[in-house]
Order: sequence, then structure tokens, then C-alpha cells
Amino acid sequence: MGQLLEITDVTAKTRAACCAPLAKEPLGQADAEQLATTLKALADPARLRLLSIVASSEGREACVCDLTDPIGLSQPTVSHHLKVLTEAGFLTRSKRGTWAYYRLVPEALEQVSALLVTA
Repeated sequence: MGQLLEITDVTAKTRAACCAPLAKEPLGQADAEQLATTLKALADPARLRLLSIVASSEGREACVCDLTDPIGLSQPTVSHHLKVLTEAGFLTRSKRGTWAYYRLVPEALEQVSALLVTA
């Protein structure tokens, strides 16, 4: 069989890194809006749990079929949360047959963490 190719939005990896650390210099309006959008993607208990499940899965990747039961939400709701996390650059999505697989983008979490460092 042919090899499956993963399509990744390369801009997703840079979306979380919008600006200098908060304690280093004041945020401009555009940077503040972009950072708020990124943080809103994380500001949901279900999304935080989904990120945690994907991050702790083998290869930091999980099939959507394995994410609905642990969260206790319907498949469409889980898919919505995964879409938000993907658009914010925290996850990438690849399709294999009929299933979608989500992979953690560790750099995105590291970039958000770096923004919050005060030292």
C-alpha cells in the first residue's frame, strides 16, 4: 500500500508565539488580542483534559476514537474542542482511513509558558 502523508499547517506552530514575555515589556493591542485567543483555547476544562490525554499518549498522539470516552462528551463536542486546539496551534491533525489522529505540538505549550515567565 502507499504511504500516508500527514498535512500540517506550519503556521500553527508559530501562532502561540506572538510576543515578548509579559514581564519584559508591555503588550501591544494586536499581541494582546492574539495571546487572548490562544489562552481562550486553553481556558476550558475539557480542552485541558484533551491536551493532557494526547500529551500522555504514546508518541504524543491519539485517535479521536480514543478521546470521547475518557472525556465523557459526545463525539461532535470532542471534535469541536479538538478543532479549537488545532486552530490555536496546540495540536496537529492527520487523517488515516476514517479516523482523525491528533498530535501534540510541544513547542506551542513551551511558547505559552515562556510568555508567562517573570524572571
